[in-house]
Amino acid sequence: MNRVIVILRYIYNLARKWKVPGGHENPAAGLSAGPDVQRNRFLSEEEAEALVRAIHADENQTAARSIMLLLLTGGRRNEITHAKWDYVDWTKKTLLVPKSKSGRARVIALNQSAIALLRSAPRLDGNAYIFPSPVTGRPSASLFFPWDRVRKRAGLEDVRLHDLRHSFASFLVNRGVSLYVVQGLLGHLHARTTQRYAHLTDETLTDAAELVQEVVAFPGMERRSGGGAAAFGAMARPSD
Repeated sequence: MNRVIVILRYIYNLARKWKVPGGHENPAAGLSAGPDVQRNRFLSEEEAEALVRAIHADENQTAARSIMLLLLTGGRRNEITHAKWDYVDWTKKTLLVPKSKSGRARVIALNQSAIALLRSAPRLDGNAYIFPSPVTGRPSASLFFPWDRVRKRAGLEDVRLHDLRHSFASFLVNRGVSLYVVQGLLGHLHARTTQRYAHLTDETLTDAAELVQEVVAFPGMERRSGGGAAAFGAMARPSD
């Protein structure tokens, strides 16, 4: 709803600026926006495994491969569904996005599993797209129906397609990858955006808290050795 209000204000402001008849007033100016609630859903490792099984079992393997590549790369839906074979650099292991959401070109890093997936994907003669619709030969408009099948089969009906991007970032951050690196992988211009995608599990937070014992311990308990303040600092640096 907040986005609708912003768009309405913008439309009426343009109408007034362009002197459109009847556009001298902005009826949306007095509307108050509600609190901006962020809905973040992150897959657990067990859920990711269930999702991969469901992807491999789906009847539309063209769409299934594109969904799998979303999970493997953290790419945006259109970046993957509109990908062309010419955009793949097999040597550098990257996928070019000529125009990303920011309006700039970017490259998506491809891990070994992503490379293997692309090599296994069939090529259609005369079709430049990696994941063309078997009906139209064009990129899928939304992936909604195959994705809906996959998530229901995996028992993850509350997971959105975009949550795969959130989960990609979460998996990396919980393995100690810095936000700076994750920002680069996701193609974010601002670190604040990446922070919204990052999710630390309870286990990661508990393990981090345990590091304090290498420096300070409760009387009667042995102080742990192995890195001391240096190890604690290494854990703290990614969030600076």
